[in-house]
Amino acid sequence: MKVITILSQKGGAGKTTLALHLAVAAVQDGLQTAVIDLDPQASAASWGDSRESDTPAIVSAQPSRLAQIINAAQNAGAAFVIIDTAPHSENSALAAARAADLILIPCRPAILDLRAIGSTIDLAKLAGKPAVVVLNNVPPRGSLADEAIQAVSGYGVEVAPVHLGYRAAFQHSLTAGLTVQEYEPNGKAAEEVTQLYKWLCEQVHI
Repeated sequence: MKVITILSQKGGAGKTTLALHLAVAAVQDGLQTAVIDLDPQASAASWGDSRESDTPAIVSAQPSRLAQIINAAQNAGAAFVIIDTAPHSENSALAAARAADLILIPCRPAILDLRAIGSTIDLAKLAGKPAVVVLNNVPPRGSLADEAIQAVSGYGVEVAPVHLGYRAAFQHSLTAGLTVQEYEPNGKAAEEVTQLYKWLCEQVHI
């Protein structure tokens, strides 16, 4: 079983969007998948409630129960677990980071987001686990992505080669209890998620 933690100390970075889309990609790939929602706002769990499908499994949890829930997922046969963390919560974020095989740090290519990413990277380093920044909400034109990659390189952290674009389909799909792969399967957003998922599988050897 592989555990992926989605980590960002900044709100609005796109943690839940990334977690849910990767989870559905894993389900579509035939993997038994669970999302552990550690955010008190329970956005991932609410999305699961609005969804007709009962996969991926979504569990809203207290950080103190994280180890038990991961063990339960493994015992239930899960191959892929994604932990969606809360912003501004160092202790629970650190526990989630330590449980991970790989940490993904979503970040928008905006100056305030890039300046705020340092504390999240510090947490990942403290946990001693590999971390990769995933750029999201990237405009289709312009040099913001290249500038963001340059900025992140100063922290000594890799940037995933696949970025998620600034696309309305991401929000529309989640509102409908879906992800872009289900809402608009032939769209550019779905293609980006698929490519990001394939890259992720290579990183964790699924």
